[in-house]
Amino acid sequence: MLEKINGRGAIIGSLFVALILAIIPLPPLADLMRPDWVLVCVFYWTIALPHRSNVGVAFVVGLILDILLGSTLGVRALALSIVSYIAATNFTRLRNFSVWQQALVVGGLTGLAKVVVFWAEYLVQDIQLPAGYFYPLITTTLTWPWIFLLLRKLRRQWKIN
Repeated sequence: MLEKINGRGAIIGSLFVALILAIIPLPPLADLMRPDWVLVCVFYWTIALPHRSNVGVAFVVGLILDILLGSTLGVRALALSIVSYIAATNFTRLRNFSVWQQALVVGGLTGLAKVVVFWAEYLVQDIQLPAGYFYPLITTTLTWPWIFLLLRKLRRQWKIN
């Protein structure tokens, strides 16, 4: 019983840290290049433990992120749910990819999530595409190997199954 609580706590804790990293104030240039921490964390837990982290978890985390960022409710929840669904349906294949191949997949899914967020926001608010909107694709792709190694070490150290 305690192992299940520790496993759930580690997943929730890592998602909480990702949410904090997503909202922490940064200088304008650094904010423009901010990796999509929540997407990376949701993606990792979905391919590592699809029976514990799934589309429902991604949707709830997306709603929390929408509330924290003050954006249209459900936009990021939809984007994270789509990413989580793609990851969950292909988790066996994605696990067999090398870390760099996974990084390219994460970059592509980040691009998909950004397009979904922009499209949904455009339908609601008629916004314009800001310059540098897709810069986080680069930083998210480059940070994936490090986040992967960190979360894998956490999962193995706490024996989360």
